[in-house]
Amino acid sequence: MDIETYREYCLSKPFVTEHFPFDEQTLVFKVKNKIFALCDIHQFKSVNLKCNPEKAIELREQYDAVHPGFHMSKTHWNTVEFDGSISWKLLREWIDHSYDMVVAGLPKKEREEIQKLKL
Repeated sequence: MDIETYREYCLSKPFVTEHFPFDEQTLVFKVKNKIFALCDIHQFKSVNLKCNPEKAIELREQYDAVHPGFHMSKTHWNTVEFDGSISWKLLREWIDHSYDMVVAGLPKKEREEIQKLKL
């Protein structure tokens, strides 16, 4: 796992932008100005991803590399450590889930705009 692959994947999604709102090392990805993923660009040892609360608990129980979100809501965010146990395919699925959760919470007009680009 490298930061460029992760970054390119996040930016490939419709209406995604990258920002440094907290400091110069925390890279934040937003869809329509709502955060769905973030990481430390200097260490890149983990990422924070939004997650359905029930699924968040399930993933934490199933994977040693998944923990309650660091500096985030423990209910809606997971921190995924890069310890070698999580495949890139699985991480992409979790990034997709995070993105989709944020999109689902957007106003209908914005959701429809995004859906048109996904088709």
